Amino acid sequence: MLESVWARIRSLRRRLRRLERRELDAFVRWLEHTGNLIHLSVLLFVPLLIGAVTWLANATAAVSFLLFPPLASGTYTLFADPEGRYSTPTKFVGGMTAGALCGWLALESVGAAGVNGAAGVSATGAALGIFFTGALTWALDLEEPTAFSTALLVLVSGNAHFVYVLGIVVSSSFVAAVFVVWRNRFYERRAQYLYRTTDGDDHVLVPLDEGWDDDGDATPVARFAAELASAHDAGKIVLFDIVDDGDAIAESEPGPAARRLESFAAALAAEYDVPCEVVVAAGERSSGQVLRTAREHNCDLIVTPYAERDGGGLSSFIVGLFDSEIDVIAFRAAEPRQRWEHALVPVRGAGDTARAMVDFAQRVTGSWNPTSVCTCIDRESERRSAETTVADLVDAFDGRFETHVVTEPVESYLERVSLQYDVVFVGSSTDRSTASRFVSPPTFERLSDLETDVAIVHRGRHQ
Repeated sequence: MLESVWARIRSLRRRLRRLERRELDAFVRWLEHTGNLIHLSVLLFVPLLIGAVTWLANATAAVSFLLFPPLASGTYTLFADPEGRYSTPTKFVGGMTAGALCGWLALESVGAAGVNGAAGVSATGAALGIFFTGALTWALDLEEPTAFSTALLVLVSGNAHFVYVLGIVVSSSFVAAVFVVWRNRFYERRAQYLYRTTDGDDHVLVPLDEGWDDDGDATPVARFAAELASAHDAGKIVLFDIVDDGDAIAESEPGPAARRLESFAAALAAEYDVPCEVVVAAGERSSGQVLRTAREHNCDLIVTPYAERDGGGLSSFIVGLFDSEIDVIAFRAAEPRQRWEHALVPVRGAGDTARAMVDFAQRVTGSWNPTSVCTCIDRESERRSAETTVADLVDAFDGRFETHVVTEPVESYLERVSLQYDVVFVGSSTDRSTASRFVSPPTFERLSDLETDVAIVHRGRHQ
């Protein structure tokens, strides 16, 4: 009885751990979207920084509460648009300080001219302060909105003009320093911290059954996988073949299939400078067998030759691979290449699969050639949003890029430009609903006529 209770408790713990992993995985995937990361950063950092400045204002007379409105607005601008025109420490601190100095100068000018006018805030001083601020920020290309705010607020600072300006310098410098650390140490390295493919997909399994050409050499799928694995220091290739004669594996000497595979593995390891293992199994080729082998050899990526069923559509073998927690690339070779130098990545957004495709494209082509990323839109009114999406996508990666936003159906665009590239990366669309795929079939299903290599990328259901 007691053992049964403990067994139930252990089972409940396992379920809770799986639930926690799924929730954490879902949160990380949500956070991988640049817009979500920025919104969360704004939600966290703006209140914390304003709270810190409030504490500073209570502790010292150098910080006036009058600077809070422009400081909060400017802080939001920094974190909400970290790559924007005004999101630099110089423009942030310089703009707020320039506005305060211009407002102070306007007050001194009005006082010297004896035109203070009626009691209250000087209308002439306000007008002059805005004029001086506009002229100075225009000339120096500084941030204008917060500069205008500090220029006006100095008018109601009483006789503490110097203290107000000093508070602007101190508080804005503090916010700018935190922003620089956040942007340089985390935001610009978010691919390293958040995106799994940049430090994963190192161990690559390549199922080669029915994957040998007429000359007895492995198809380019193995070389493609070797390029991917060799991009990481921890990379490894596992070549997996299936034979009908189980006795050949049990013999002390490997059978013909094993000898041929080991010979190719040695050549592959020498050519791409990546460790290469060989696994030969008996039986019929199935997705389940390939997945079991990948798990047994700690492989987090499967690169398999592309295959279709009779009548079109993915073969049941590839569909089975896609229905797993392991990342998969179904590779369709147009010609027997050994190197891929130019890659094109068409994307619909800046999500998980898009980032994986960009990472794979960089890994297979190297850093010496720019990676091309494109997105196709239906109308010109969508261009600005599409450009922002593509910019957010590539900004997370180091390396060289060229981006294209095209008003053209994706299949016709790829047919027109694909010959300029060695490989085109497309998503498997397995993250879309069945209804969505029925209304708009996956892009790869409409690219059968492309005369270049195609890599169909599926992101595993990480659990």
